[in-house]
Amino acid sequence: MKDPASQQPDQQVARSRTTIVLDQMSLRRSMRTILASVAAFLMVLWVFDVTRHFLFLLLLAWLCAVAMEPGIERLMRRGIGRGSASALVGSVAIVIFIALAVIFGDLFFQQMVQLVKSVPGLVSSAIEWVNHTFHLHLDQNSLQKKLNLTAGQLTGTATNLAGGVLGVVSSLSAVVFDLVTVLVFGFYFAADGPRLQRYLAQGMPPNAQRVFLKVWEITVHKTGGYVVSKIELAALSTLFHGIFFWAIDVPYWLPFAIFVGVTAQFIPMIGTYIGIVLPVLFTVFTRPWQALAIVIFAFVYQNIESYLLTPRISRRTMEVNPAIALGAVFVGAAIWGPIGALIGIPIAAAAVTILETYSHRYELVPELADAAANMEAGVGAAASDDAERGARRGSTTSEPAALETLPGGYPT
Repeated sequence: MKDPASQQPDQQVARSRTTIVLDQMSLRRSMRTILASVAAFLMVLWVFDVTRHFLFLLLLAWLCAVAMEPGIERLMRRGIGRGSASALVGSVAIVIFIALAVIFGDLFFQQMVQLVKSVPGLVSSAIEWVNHTFHLHLDQNSLQKKLNLTAGQLTGTATNLAGGVLGVVSSLSAVVFDLVTVLVFGFYFAADGPRLQRYLAQGMPPNAQRVFLKVWEITVHKTGGYVVSKIELAALSTLFHGIFFWAIDVPYWLPFAIFVGVTAQFIPMIGTYIGIVLPVLFTVFTRPWQALAIVIFAFVYQNIESYLLTPRISRRTMEVNPAIALGAVFVGAAIWGPIGALIGIPIAAAAVTILETYSHRYELVPELADAAANMEAGVGAAASDDAERGARRGSTTSEPAALETLPGGYPT
């Protein structure tokens, strides 16, 4: 017979053991749920991959519809029905696009052909300048092969562009089909938007219907105004840069002007600098004064646009934080390519507007508020010191003006 003192540790070990019994029915049910979830996730990914291009066309059509919304509402206030107003605004936009394509289309493609053919000459000039300036011995032929700038590849690209607008459209029937799809769905979203809104709201409870209605109105009005303002600013930038490039005899002035106008508006912060890179590169090795003139003109126009044009055109729209806008450009380009980069910012604008409408802002905790106040005080003191030093030198400084808030903001 064991001593009670020796049995006590055995009892403690027995009490510390835990037995887990798996219910076979629960285990099977859990496995079926996990497998069904994985299968549904893979199915969603497959459907998105298959319909990604069509979804992209629908997104373009929606952006066209919201861009037409300000004009449609203006006509409706004059007593014109929504369907007729949508048709009128859409027809005017199509006529303007066709007129621009007819007037400048062939010139654009011909200059693009010449631009592509001139790339080897640009590379040769750049290599000669680098070798002469830095006393290097770079081989032109090997570098062009590494950059895939062989004569055969450039000739093929130039041949594809040489057909002009009609040649490109006729050779790419898929482009015509995509344009028709965007036009049809864009007109449907613009003309039948309220009916679509009511149809979607009928499947929601009353509280959700109110939220859905608010989100719809904010998205259409704010994003529509944002898209229109960016298109107007891009058109003005293209016009003025094109006139300046033509006046100083910059080669391929039309493609360069369009590139500057688009990148300056749809790529935040660095768009202007990216836009003038190409014309500067194509002129700096042959006519340095043209490159300097381009930089000066871009700087002057950027300030005129920021302080004069943007406040007037975008006064009733919203602005997107530059960091968010730049991230939207990269995400859009990763999903849908170059056009996706252009439509990424309008989508981000809609998302930011919705978040600002329904998000709650809290007061800063004392530690963070004090840190922010000290930082602002330090920046203000530094600006005051700079102003005083400039005054002592007998000149004025423009640095304090750079600390002011740029035009735009988030108007309510």
